[in-house]
Amino acid sequence: MSKKLFPQIDGLLHGGDYNPEQWLDMPEILEKDIKLMKEAGINTVTMGVFSWATHEPTEGNISFDWLSPIMDKLYDNGIYTILATPTGARPAWLDEKYPSAMRCDERGVRNHHGVRHNHCMQSPEYREKVRIMDTALAKKFANHPGLLMWHISNEFGGYCYCDTCRKKFQEWLANRYDHDINKLNKAWWTTFWSHTFNSFDQIDPPYANGENCVLGLNLDWKRFSTWSATDFMRFEIDTLRKAGATEPTTTNYMEMFYDYDYHYMSQFIDVISWDNYPEMHNSWQSDAEHLLERSFNHALFRSLKPDQPFMMMESAPGVVNWRPYNKYRRPGMHKLISMQAVAAGSDTVQYFQIRKSRGSSEQWHGAVIDHIGTNDTRIFKEVASLGADLKNIGEVAGSISKNQVAILFDWDNRWAIDDAWALSNETKNFDKTCIEIYNEFMRFGIEPDIISSDSDWSNYKIICAPMLYVLHDGIGEKISDYVEAGGQFASTYFTGYVNKDLLANLGGFPGQGLDKVFGLKSEEIDTLYPDDRVTINIYDKVKGTYHSVPVHDYQEMLRDVTADIIARYENDYLAGKPAITANAYGEGHAYYVACRTAQPDIEYLYREMLDKAGIVYTKLPIGIEKHIRYADDAQYDFYLNTNTDTTFLTGIHGRDLLTGEDIDGTLELKKYQVTIIKH
Repeated sequence: MSKKLFPQIDGLLHGGDYNPEQWLDMPEILEKDIKLMKEAGINTVTMGVFSWATHEPTEGNISFDWLSPIMDKLYDNGIYTILATPTGARPAWLDEKYPSAMRCDERGVRNHHGVRHNHCMQSPEYREKVRIMDTALAKKFANHPGLLMWHISNEFGGYCYCDTCRKKFQEWLANRYDHDINKLNKAWWTTFWSHTFNSFDQIDPPYANGENCVLGLNLDWKRFSTWSATDFMRFEIDTLRKAGATEPTTTNYMEMFYDYDYHYMSQFIDVISWDNYPEMHNSWQSDAEHLLERSFNHALFRSLKPDQPFMMMESAPGVVNWRPYNKYRRPGMHKLISMQAVAAGSDTVQYFQIRKSRGSSEQWHGAVIDHIGTNDTRIFKEVASLGADLKNIGEVAGSISKNQVAILFDWDNRWAIDDAWALSNETKNFDKTCIEIYNEFMRFGIEPDIISSDSDWSNYKIICAPMLYVLHDGIGEKISDYVEAGGQFASTYFTGYVNKDLLANLGGFPGQGLDKVFGLKSEEIDTLYPDDRVTINIYDKVKGTYHSVPVHDYQEMLRDVTADIIARYENDYLAGKPAITANAYGEGHAYYVACRTAQPDIEYLYREMLDKAGIVYTKLPIGIEKHIRYADDAQYDFYLNTNTDTTFLTGIHGRDLLTGEDIDGTLELKKYQVTIIKH
C-alpha cells in the first residue's frame, strides 16, 4: 500500500524554490542560506525554474559552472535538489532571433518579449532550443546523488493562436474526426447559421474577432490546447530521457486550473504536484470555509494518481504579493495550511520561495528568509517549528488515502457548461456545486476523491455526479453497471443533456438510457431570479418529519417518474411535482436532485447514501476536518481545527504522533491545532 516518492529521503520533504543565481555576486549569501535552511529543517530545494538566461546568456554559450558547485554543496549539507527545465521564461536573445517562440493572442497578434508562460508550445524553433538546453541539463546532472526529480517547466497555462498552432489544430481535428470533414460538420452541427466547412484547412481557432459561436469548435479548441501543452511536456520528458535522465518527473499544476484537463495531462507525468496559495482571513468567507476549498483542491490532485502521495510544490510562508489585498497569515495558520496538505495526502511542504528576491515583481512575495536575513522573524520561526513537526511525523511518508466516496469532475463538462447558451451565466457555478457536495461529506468525517467519469470507479461505494451535462461515450452504461452492482449514485439537474460533441441527447434527459437508471425524465429546467421564492418539502425518514427547504438558481420539471419521491415542490408552477427522488436499480440506488439547494438542508440524502453503502460516519463540528492516510501497518487519522475556538471531540482513541500523548476518549483541539492519531 505505502509508496514513498523518494526512498533516499527519510521522511517528508520540506523546502521550496531557491534562486541562488540572483546572488552569484554575493557568495556569503549561499553560506548563510545553507545554515538557515538546515536550522529550519529544510531538506530539499527546487532550482533552475527561471534560470535560462544564466544557463545560456547568449545563444550556444551554455554553462552550468554556477549551478553544479551549489548543487554539490547543498547535497553535502543534506539538502536535495529538484531540478527544473527553465522553459517557463525565455531569455531576450531567444525571442529576438526566434520570434515564433512568442505566442499570438486571441486576435492572432504576436506578443512582445516578456513576462513568462507565454511561449508557443508548437514552435519548431523554440522546441529546438529547448531540446538543446534540456539535453545539456540531463547530460550534466542526471544521476547526480543529490538530484531527486525533474521539474518540467513551470505552471503550464494559456493558449496560442499563431499560424503554427492553427495548423496543428487543423491536423488534430483531422485525426479526431478520421479525416472526414462531414463527420466534423455533423458533430459540430454546422448547418446552423450556415457554418459548414468544406475542408479542415478552413477551420480557425476561436479567434476573438472570428468564429466563436460553434460550441463544438470552442470545446475542441480547449481539448486541443490540453493536448498541445501535454505534447510539449512530453517532448521535454522524452528529451531528458534520451539524454540519460532516469529520475521521476513532475510539473506544478495550479488550483482547479481552467485552461487544461489535468486528468489527461497526468497520464504522462510521474508525480502530481500543485501550487497552493490560500486567501486566508478574507472578509467574505470564514477561514474554515476557505480551507475546505483548499481541501477539495488537495483531493482533486491526490485523485489524479490515487495509488501514491502527491506534492505541494509551492505555498507561501506568510504572504503573497499578487492579490488585490495581500494579507499576512496570522500566527499558527501557516502550520495549519501545511499540515492540511500532508493530511490530504501530500508528502511535501514546499514554498515559493526560500530567500526573498531583492528586486523585480516578486520582491515582496513571502519567503522563508526575509530581506533582513535573520532567523528571528516570525515567519522563519514558524517555518522552523513546522520543519521540526514534519521530521517527527516522517513515518507517514508513502502512506495513501483509501476513500470510498467520489465526486465526478470532468474538465470538458466544466467547459461545456460555461459555454452553453443556457441557464444563467451568473449562477451556473459548477465548481462551487462540486465543492459544496464535497464539504457536506467532510462534515460527516468522510473525505471524497475527485475523479473523472473515465476513471476507475471500482473502489467507490458512493459516487456523486453534479451537473453531469456532458456524457462521454459509454458513460450511461458505466453508471448503469455501477448502480446495478450495488453502487449509490447521485446526480442533479442538468445531467445527461448532451453527448461528447455537445449534441442534445434525443429521447429525453438524462440520455444514454439513464432515464431508466434514475426512473424519470427531465422535461424542462427553469432559471430562478435571486428574489424568486421557491421551496421543496422533504421527508426525513430518520426524524420522521417533513420540513421545507429553500430552492435557488434552478428547478427542473420531472416527468415519467417511477422512482421513490423524497421531496416535492411546494409552490410556483411546479407545486406538487417531484423534486428529489431515489430509484432502486439492481443492487444499488440512483438519486436525483432536480433543484439547487443548500447542501446541509438535504442532509438526510447524504445520511441515506452513507447508510446504504455501509460507510460508518460521525458528524463533526463546523470547522473540524478529518483526513485519513493508510500505511502497510498503520492508520493515521488527522484532525484539524480550522476555527479560532477550542473544540472537544469524543470517542477518539490512539497516540498523537505529534506530541506522543495517548488520547483515550476526548480530544481537545485548540485554535488552528492539528492532531495525528496513529492506530
